[in-house]
Amino acid sequence: MQTQAVIAHNLANSNSTGFRAVRQSLDSVPVTGPGLDSRVNSVARPESWDASSGDIIITGSALDIALQGDGWIAVQDADGAEAYTRAGNFHLTPAGVLETAEGHVVMGTAGPITLPAYSELSIKGDGRISIVPAGQTADTVAEVNTIKLVNPPREDLARFDDGLFRLKEGGAADADPTVRILSGHLESSNVNTTETLVDMIAAARHYELHVRAMSNAEQNDQAVTSLMRLNG
Repeated sequence: MQTQAVIAHNLANSNSTGFRAVRQSLDSVPVTGPGLDSRVNSVARPESWDASSGDIIITGSALDIALQGDGWIAVQDADGAEAYTRAGNFHLTPAGVLETAEGHVVMGTAGPITLPAYSELSIKGDGRISIVPAGQTADTVAEVNTIKLVNPPREDLARFDDGLFRLKEGGAADADPTVRILSGHLESSNVNTTETLVDMIAAARHYELHVRAMSNAEQNDQAVTSLMRLNG
C-alpha cells in the first residue's frame, strides 16, 4: 500500500517541472526471539529519490531557466529557511519579487531577489540577472542580482513533503560558480509514465497475492483447529 501511494504520487507529478521521482523499497528484517530463524518482517526503508535529469524543453520565456547537469536553485521555504528545487518556472509578484510557480521566493547571492520595473530582462548561464530599466534605452543594462545556484553532495540532501530539498544537517549550502543554467528552457519531470504504470500494476498484483496468502493461512488455521477439536 505504501508503494502504491508513492507510485500514485509520482504519476500525479509526471508533468511537474523539475520533479524528481520518489522511490519506495522494503527490507526483510529477521524476527528476534523464540521461534524459527526463518521468520522475517518487511520494514519500509526511508524514501529515496531518482537523481536522473528530466528532458529540457524550450519555452522562450525570459523567466524560465533549466539547470544543465547537476545543481539546484536556492529558494526560501514557507518558514523563511533556505531550500532547493529544480523547478525553474519563475514569475514576478506585483511587488517585483521573483518566485517559483509554487510561490517560493527565489534566493540570490544578495538575498531574496526583487526586480525593479524593466523593459527587457536576461538571465546569463551563471545565474546573473540583467535588465534594461523601464524608460531607459536598450544600451542601458543593469545587473540586479545573481540567482543562487548550489550543488551539495547528493547524500547531504533530503527530500521533504513540500517537494523541496534541504540539507540533512540544516543550514544553507554555499553557492557553486560551476553550476550552469539555460535561459528560456525548463526541465520536465523525470518520471517515466510507462514504467510507472507497469510498476503500479505489478504492485497491485503483489498486494493481491499477499492478501490471498493470508486468507489461505487463515483457512488452514481454522481447518487445523477443527481437526484438533474432533480428535480431542
